[in-house]
Amino acid sequence: MNLNKAMIIGNLTRDPEVKTIPSGQTVASFGVATNFVWTDQSGQRQERVEFHNIVAWKKLAEICGQYLHKGRKVYIEGRMQTRNWVDQNEVKHYRTEIVADNMIILDRPSDRANTGNSAGNNFAGAGQTNQTPQGQSSVVDEPPVIDVEQPVQLNRDDNQNGDNFNEEEIKVEDIPF
Repeated sequence: MNLNKAMIIGNLTRDPEVKTIPSGQTVASFGVATNFVWTDQSGQRQERVEFHNIVAWKKLAEICGQYLHKGRKVYIEGRMQTRNWVDQNEVKHYRTEIVADNMIILDRPSDRANTGNSAGNNFAGAGQTNQTPQGQSSVVDEPPVIDVEQPVQLNRDDNQNGDNFNEEEIKVEDIPF
């Protein structure tokens, strides 16, 4: 049996670079930094930072391009892949990447406003609005967070049209799409 699974939690080191390849597929590439902290034999705190190259394809690539920015904390799950190529000087190069299958944003944009992010983006939390200089309000798109373990609760106001239906809990995994 073989296993090729990578799971990391870290911060983006650069904004995702999103491209469409000639076949029409979308690909995003970006970097994530993780750190490992330990205490050495002399009692000194040590830290080592690792830099990971991440590649996402298709819809996940589009989502990464839309919601991820340098400094965001993310969970990336995928598989390790090493590419190789020969440059014009006939030197062989290798690059090991994590091909992402799943991505979860772990911080909220409003959390980043207080951390002095280098991109200078100040976002409101999900569903909140910011006042623009023209006095208009704008809603920041935030990816939905769905916990598949939790049943979906119906609002009593959702049944205003008088439909009679059983108000049982609906589990996300029971929905066919």
